[in-house]
Amino acid sequence: MATFHDIIGQEQIKEHLQNAISAKKISHAYIINGEKSSGKEFIARVFAMTLQCEKGGTEPCQECHSCKQALSDNQPDIIYVSHEKPNTISVDDIRTQLNNDIVIKPYSSKHKIYIVDEAEKMNQQAQNALLKTIEEPPAYAVILLLTTNAESFLPTILSRCVTLNLKAVPDEKIKKFLMAHYQIPDYQADVCVAFAQGNVGKAIQLAASDDFNELKA
Repeated sequence: MATFHDIIGQEQIKEHLQNAISAKKISHAYIINGEKSSGKEFIARVFAMTLQCEKGGTEPCQECHSCKQALSDNQPDIIYVSHEKPNTISVDDIRTQLNNDIVIKPYSSKHKIYIVDEAEKMNQQAQNALLKTIEEPPAYAVILLLTTNAESFLPTILSRCVTLNLKAVPDEKIKKFLMAHYQIPDYQADVCVAFAQGNVGKAIQLAASDDFNELKA
C-alpha cells in the first residue's frame, strides 16, 4: 500500500505535507533530503499520489482512476525524470524532460508533478536550467528533488524550495515493522536494526537478504 500511514517514522514530514494539502498551500518545489534507502522516493510517491487523488483528501484513496494509475507508474501527470549517464543529470535531461514539458498543461489532473531522484547529480548547467523553471513555475507545477546531499544545490535553488530533512527512525518502530512484515524473530530484527542505524530501507534490505541471514546463523 502507498499512504502516509505506511511511511515509518518521519512524523514531522508527514504532518507538514498533509497540512499543506489540507490548507491547499502546496509549494512549487520541495527538496526531500536523506541518506540512501531512507524512504525519500516512497514519501514523494505518496505525496504525488495524494495531490492527484480524485477524492481530494489528505491520504490517497487508492481506488480512483488516478491512484490506480499512480500505483502502476502510469499516471501521466506524475513524471519521473531519468538520466542516462549514471553519475550526471545533464542540462539536456532537465530541459527535455522538465523545462520543455512543464509548459504543457496537465493531461488529466490538477497538478503536474516532477520527481527528480538523485538530484545531487545535476551538474551546474542543469541546476541553472532548473532554476529558471523554479523561479517562474506554472501554477499547476510541483517539483520534488530527492537527494542525499542538499548542500550540493545552488543557494538560489535552496532558497526557493521547501527542504524536508529525513531523520533516523527510532529502532523500536523499525523492529516492529520488520517483525510484522517479514515474519522474522525479534533477535534477528534486533541485528537488522543495529546495522541499519535508523534507516528503514537498509533494515528491510537486511531482513530480506538470505546472505545476511546465513552470515548471522
